[in-house]
Amino acid sequence: MMRKTSVILLSAATGAALTLFATQPRAVFMGSSARAATADTYRQLNLFGDVFERVRSDYVEKPDDTKLIESAISGMLSGLDPHSSYMDAKSFRDMQVQTRGEFGGLGIEVTMEDGLIKVVSPIDDTPASRAGVMANDIITNLDDEAVQGLTLNQAVEKMRGPVNTKIKLKIIRKGQDNPIDVTLVRDNIRVRSVRARVEADDIAYIRITTFNEQTTEGLKKEVANLSTQIGDKLKGYIIDLRNNPGGLLEEAVTVSDSFLEKGEIVSTRGRNAEETQRRTAHAGDLTKGKPVIVLVNGGSASASEIVAGALQDHKRATIVGTRSFGKGSVQTIIPLGSGNGALRLTTARYYTPSGKSIQAKGIVPDIEVLQDVPDELKSRTDTKGEASLRGHLKNDGDEKTGSQSYVPPDAKDDKALKMADDLLHGIKNSANAAPTPSSDNKAAPADKPKAAN
Repeated sequence: MMRKTSVILLSAATGAALTLFATQPRAVFMGSSARAATADTYRQLNLFGDVFERVRSDYVEKPDDTKLIESAISGMLSGLDPHSSYMDAKSFRDMQVQTRGEFGGLGIEVTMEDGLIKVVSPIDDTPASRAGVMANDIITNLDDEAVQGLTLNQAVEKMRGPVNTKIKLKIIRKGQDNPIDVTLVRDNIRVRSVRARVEADDIAYIRITTFNEQTTEGLKKEVANLSTQIGDKLKGYIIDLRNNPGGLLEEAVTVSDSFLEKGEIVSTRGRNAEETQRRTAHAGDLTKGKPVIVLVNGGSASASEIVAGALQDHKRATIVGTRSFGKGSVQTIIPLGSGNGALRLTTARYYTPSGKSIQAKGIVPDIEVLQDVPDELKSRTDTKGEASLRGHLKNDGDEKTGSQSYVPPDAKDDKALKMADDLLHGIKNSANAAPTPSSDNKAAPADKPKAAN
């Protein structure tokens, strides 16, 4: 890391010298500005040092120096955007375990909103889902301790713990007059990220709940199993990404590649133009050209949107449901050395093959399908989306907030699933229902693995 930084600084210094020879007055002025900016930065760092020393010497109780530093780092990162954060050594280890697809805890995907913990989605077949925790629930207390004032990482750490230990959550739920107390027993969470079944005797239904290191292999396994079960009468595939909060960018790329023969899948663009990376598909469609329907809703975020955007732009799939969450940024995990944890830092925006950024806008489905929501749930079936998060990265044009995220528990009541069935059986038509060859794009070198939350 330091060596790379040094090379960049050397290159920048060389460029400045060349400019100085070409246009000396301007170069001298720019150099002075740079020196002034650097001096101002050091003055601010001195201010931080003064405050740090004052807290250490005068605070009513002797503070922990390590915690002071970590809190300062956390505050700096949380002020950037909703997805950048500092992970201490334990949180970093937990994150690594989670991306491998196995970890201890409750099975809840959460985010921070107005100082409280908001449930993005409970993970299937976990203590949280079995206890009835729902998307958009607000968690205000953990074991009678208020979460207000905790960072997201601190709250997540409190929800994790040894298997078979209990934790009580206090939940505020729209439509409920009083808070709900739920006691959960922690379990070893094995995230089965891909689930499948035969739908209507001749359709392969595959639900992807998250994108971890096991997702692509799980997809390949289920496609092989379903194609064997259904045989020659297979009409097509339904890929259900509803309420999938995302995960690893690399897995989103390889899942998309499974349905494409060629063409760009996604591009990531950092602060500088030379940091642009393009990921392209390789020959070999796992489904052998069968029609594909992708289901999305307001809870489909990040890696889910990469897959939906790639297949939509290449007209390889028809997107059905409601507008997705709109998280169009990439977070890189940067280890800070042994025992020092890591940064989760927003380093790029990602763009669909057609060059669109879905940041704070989301993927608009080809066919919008709204679910019939029970009266008692109508006040809490919309997800506000990325555009509603404080400090989110802005996008050009109109940003979009809010989209339905309700999925009926009984498949017979699922209107989006019914629409997908009808499209694959030819009962209803869509301009994008039949796959067409994807456009050819120039190959580009693969970028380093990054995490998209």
